[in-house]
Amino acid sequence: MASNGVTVVGGRAEEAWFRAVNDVARSTPWLHTPARLYAEYGVVLFAGLLLVSWLLARRTGDLSRVTAALWAPAGALVAVGLNQLVAGAVAEQRPYAAMPGVLVLVSRSSDPSFPSDHAVMAGAVAAGVLLAHRRLGLLAAGLAVLMAATRVYVGAHFPLDVVAGLALGAAAAVASYLLLRPLLLRLVVLLARTPLRPLVTAQPVLS
Repeated sequence: MASNGVTVVGGRAEEAWFRAVNDVARSTPWLHTPARLYAEYGVVLFAGLLLVSWLLARRTGDLSRVTAALWAPAGALVAVGLNQLVAGAVAEQRPYAAMPGVLVLVSRSSDPSFPSDHAVMAGAVAAGVLLAHRRLGLLAAGLAVLMAATRVYVGAHFPLDVVAGLALGAAAAVASYLLLRPLLLRLVVLLARTPLRPLVTAQPVLS
């Protein structure tokens, strides 16, 4: 519970962790601009990762990989949608609403803080890309962790918000893919036999 009566999921320990990161942000003004830009616009990079994942899978002609790559953006949307339900139920205030005097480097939002939408998106994209392409997925995972850390650094979230967001995003993306994979794979195989074949493979048609 925060000192002003606002509930914080992790309690006083969570507040202490946030203040420690916020103190680091105060002492590193040279990092403010890149951190703010990544925290706010890094979503574009994750969209690029999804596109590259699809292009790489399509080039291999492996329809199983293509299926995973095509579902990855949909899985991210599922994860973000699920997060709206969780965030609304928990209704945790943002750090700057719960704690006076904190440094905030981004525009303030009245949206719930737990879990972080940005972390959910990043975790879901990383998991989805990893299902289709291991090396690119590891890169995406590293960028997802960086996104989570940056959201705390700029003062938008508590640490637990982003940890939970990464976990929820990854779990939702993987679970939805595993649940729908048989149907999705059949659809991709069917597409490969139609004029839409270039969407799922760059391999030439065998005569």
